[in-house]
Amino acid sequence: MSYFKHFLSAAFAALIFTMACFGQASALSYGAGVVTGEGLRLRENPNTSSEVLAVLHAGACVAVLEDAQDGWYKVSYQDKTGYLSAGYVEVSTRLDADLGNGRVATGGGSLNVRSGPGTENGKVMSLSNNTVVKITGIENGWYKIEHNGRTGYVSSDYLALCSAAQTSNSGGRPAADTTGAIGSGLSTEAGLEVAAYAEKFLGTPYVYGGNGPDSFDCSGFVKYVFAHFGYSINRTASTQLNNGAAVSKDQLQPGDIVFFKNAGDTHAASHVGIYIGGETFIHASSDTREVEYSSLVTSNNAKKYIAARRIVSGE
Repeated sequence: MSYFKHFLSAAFAALIFTMACFGQASALSYGAGVVTGEGLRLRENPNTSSEVLAVLHAGACVAVLEDAQDGWYKVSYQDKTGYLSAGYVEVSTRLDADLGNGRVATGGGSLNVRSGPGTENGKVMSLSNNTVVKITGIENGWYKIEHNGRTGYVSSDYLALCSAAQTSNSGGRPAADTTGAIGSGLSTEAGLEVAAYAEKFLGTPYVYGGNGPDSFDCSGFVKYVFAHFGYSINRTASTQLNNGAAVSKDQLQPGDIVFFKNAGDTHAASHVGIYIGGETFIHASSDTREVEYSSLVTSNNAKKYIAARRIVSGE
């Protein structure tokens, strides 16, 4: 444990992390923690008999809130606060890694994206509230992000970690503290594994009629992802509406298929994607010409949303 305490210097007090997907991102933390054990359980209390709040991949990023006590770190992960085994969390003030996706949380206004980690750097673009971006690093309380092919930095005060797919357990190395139930529904890994696999194709070009893996259109992307897990579903967005079981929007879980329809379109559905959690879906976008994250709550997507189907179950 002394190895990890060595990293918890006073410099970590300046690092600010997001506490929840739609909460105020303002709590100070000791540092950025990276999970080094696969399938690591986030516990409600610092013991192995406590309730499991989430299961984290190796490489998942957390906010370390308190120094290790009796072999546990108190951490924040997405909208949950709990405890992780300290032997499987490495702490640092700077990190260059794929941290999943985040959502702009300004409360309504736009967010300036800077060329470097500080307000003294020039503005490279602005993002509206609830915009979903890819997070590729962190430096002194600023996230490095990618959006629509452009990179920059935003203050972590205004960006919330929201990648539910990071909580999936993909197998591999045995973890410390792998006992206990994970939870209910698709949190028992099936849908989370679908979502995590879909994220591997972020940035893949959109091509009409593309079936993968080098290019996709929207329904080709969904079909390809589910085929990886042995599910044979229909090819077009409209016919994919006939697959699986209907699920209401307020019951969406990672791995569900979400459908959209443009005004005036005579087809049953115009577009399709895969829900990954945090009111976010991943899809092959004909607008940006690539596989990307998008928010379900932006006005455009919210207006076009029509249905969801569940292909995999948690049984």
